[in-house]
Amino acid sequence: MQSFYPETFERDMACTEAEWLAWLPRAVGTHPYQVTGLQAQVSLGAGRLELAWRVEPPRVIALMRLPRLAVRFVFIGVPEAERHAFMKRFDLYTQRGGG
Repeated sequence: MQSFYPETFERDMACTEAEWLAWLPRAVGTHPYQVTGLQAQVSLGAGRLELAWRVEPPRVIALMRLPRLAVRFVFIGVPEAERHAFMKRFDLYTQRGGG
């Protein structure tokens, strides 16, 4: 989890689009959302989060191939404290474990 989330940023996610779409309902929690094609809009109080993604070529490390999804986050009318609270949950539901 980060200490600050800007209004607009992009992430390289190590997942397939199918995994991303399966994670999304739990990651947004009780916030209403709508998916249209390669985009989603999440209602956050008086503001919203617009998500857009594109499938990227897999990351190859030796014999391992990791799927990649580039995801753009755009918060509109969402104060910093609300962005942080939302992303704290979102990150917990979309992070991968390892060890």
